[in-house]
Amino acid sequence: MPSDQSTWLISVPLDGDSEGLLQELAPKLAQQAKLPVQDIAQLPIPSFKTGTFDSLFTLSEDLPKQDAFFTATVAKTVDTLRNLLNNDPSKLGQHVLVDERNVDSYILGGWKWNEGRYPVQRSLRDLVDGLNSEMTSIDNALKTKLTNYNLVKGSLTQMQRKKNGNLSVRSLADIVTQDDFVLDSEYLETVLVAVPKNLVKEWNGSYERLSSMVVPRSAKELLSDDEFALFSVVIFKRIHDDFLQKCRERKFIVRDFVYSEEEIEKEKQELETANTTEKELWTELLRLTRTNFSEAFQLLVHLKIVRLFVESVLRYGLPPNYIGIAVKPTPKSAKKVFETLQRQFTYLRSRSNPEQKRAAGKPAANQEDFLGEYQNILDQEFFDFVLYEVPWVVY
Repeated sequence: MPSDQSTWLISVPLDGDSEGLLQELAPKLAQQAKLPVQDIAQLPIPSFKTGTFDSLFTLSEDLPKQDAFFTATVAKTVDTLRNLLNNDPSKLGQHVLVDERNVDSYILGGWKWNEGRYPVQRSLRDLVDGLNSEMTSIDNALKTKLTNYNLVKGSLTQMQRKKNGNLSVRSLADIVTQDDFVLDSEYLETVLVAVPKNLVKEWNGSYERLSSMVVPRSAKELLSDDEFALFSVVIFKRIHDDFLQKCRERKFIVRDFVYSEEEIEKEKQELETANTTEKELWTELLRLTRTNFSEAFQLLVHLKIVRLFVESVLRYGLPPNYIGIAVKPTPKSAKKVFETLQRQFTYLRSRSNPEQKRAAGKPAANQEDFLGEYQNILDQEFFDFVLYEVPWVVY
């Protein structure tokens, strides 16, 4: 049974009036499966150029790989949108659109093959190659833009972490002032030390003796947070390395910071630039991903239609005259919808033996080799009608 978390695209031979079939099926689904009329629609399947029997087999073997790639690409665009919008379902719904329509409206609201972009006079292989080329381009463009955005976002996050972390790691540019330092001295320098809260008493009682030539009573607490207190202390430059080592032994963290108005201003500008760049790239990525979803989803549905046609020809034969139906069951109604479809199309059972159809026309001596070659195709789940799914997870 197909998934109850997907929209079902179905193909059957058109033996009469296409509107008549839909008018007959819709009331049955409404009555027997409680499926709303708006959740079933006709899905026109063009009469493509069939080509040779072998070419259809080769294409049918390639199409599942393309389908998986297309589905994954559409899913990636949705994941990207979801992450950009902080997993807000209401906002996501505003961007997961196909030509400014929601997905259900696109599939169930009068879908048509885009003849202008994909002329049906072309061979099926050319059509599939064209669809694949467009999807590859979309995938590559998204990867490039997403990589650029993540690099800038990562850099900004690192800067913000330094600005918002505890006093042992955060940027000190917006904490200290010029008055906290001894500047332009030939012999003295100011050192900043982050002291764990539980060691502040020890620091106050020992910092003057950590090394020789520490200026007495020069320590001053500048700021504290939940974990550390930040002190400035004045020492002679010549004992700098020894003082750092003694602090390290006592678990006092000496901050590598030299006061420079130019460097402080530079750091502020870098943060502002990174923040502005991140916002600009976020907007560009959102716009691109929204557009990519619309394009990629249309490509996915077009590929599904090709799959419906190819499988229908292989299963039901020529002439290539088929009708497509789109059905969106709910998880609760899916089983009854499927059972109703099975009853409706039971008459196709004698025409739907995939193994017999695929072996038709092959010399008896070659049938065993033939079946072995296409065993992967034969192992797929088959129903009396052709069915492929568009998983809800991709939108």
